Amino acid sequence: MLELDAEALYVELQHGVRSLLAEGTRPDAALVGIWSGGAWLAERLQRDLALAGTHGVISSTLHRDDFNARGLVTQDGKGTDPTQLPFAIDGRHIVLVDDVLHTGRTIRAVVNELFDFGRPASVTLAVLVDRGGRELPIAAAFAAAKLALPAGQRLRLARADDSRFSFAVTGNV
Repeated sequence: MLELDAEALYVELQHGVRSLLAEGTRPDAALVGIWSGGAWLAERLQRDLALAGTHGVISSTLHRDDFNARGLVTQDGKGTDPTQLPFAIDGRHIVLVDDVLHTGRTIRAVVNELFDFGRPASVTLAVLVDRGGRELPIAAAFAAAKLALPAGQRLRLARADDSRFSFAVTGNV
């Protein structure tokens, strides 16, 4: 059975994001978390790194390439789009944060959604886990861990009431 320490990986992600933010001294950089696991990570990173301002949250719902198969399914469970970008996107350096990078399709959809709000100066991707299996030419600038899982398995990030993270492997185990 696969055992991953999500809290230890979060510490690695924190160091990686700190380095990404320091590159070129980007005072205008903003964290944007992908709904839902990436949003949890961005929220905690914003607090733990003592960054000024607030983080953003972005959803892939409206730009997914499997939209016809899935239909309009909101991802927040409340019937609303969870995208919240409380700052201007134009000219800003964006550090996009997600929990698990797999095929790259969610990242593609999110970048399309981001450009609906403006034209960022740059977009850099940081993930907790890169599980391989890419279908698109997308790579993270920082991944706290890289691992391979069989195609039928999924890695899911969970957040406890005290904001601590854990992983669950679902599917054919």
